[in-house]
Amino acid sequence: MAVRVQAGDFDISAELAALRAGRADIGAIVTFTGLVRDTAKGAPIEHMTLEHYPGMTEKALSAIEAEANARWDLQVSLIIHRYGALKPADQIVLVVTASPHRGDAFAAAEFLMDYLKSRAPFWKKEGRGNQGHWVDARDADESALARWTKD
Repeated sequence: MAVRVQAGDFDISAELAALRAGRADIGAIVTFTGLVRDTAKGAPIEHMTLEHYPGMTEKALSAIEAEANARWDLQVSLIIHRYGALKPADQIVLVVTASPHRGDAFAAAEFLMDYLKSRAPFWKKEGRGNQGHWVDARDADESALARWTKD
């Protein structure tokens, strides 16, 4: 189980190779890679800046990863989230879940992404030229997260 918050890009193939090395107990691997889009709400985006508080962010992501591992039968999980200045088509996030069976791997990956989209302590600022605005959480992201809430 691993969480990394980093400015630099990541290599999906290298991450998967490292995750699988010497493992014969994995039957399914689900990956999700989030990218910077070039538009938001119909307007072009030239760049995006993600900010976070070091230490606090890793702690929050580790806690949600631990919850995913408690809910589903996972052999391995990985969250890599970038921060800093990014441009359209740059990779922002990688979530990987590995399990003996696909159902757990898919559900855990979806749970992690729903959390990351709505609760992860990152602040996003979209930019156009010299102007920028902070991005609020979307109602659809909140709704997606609500389905995982324990009653």
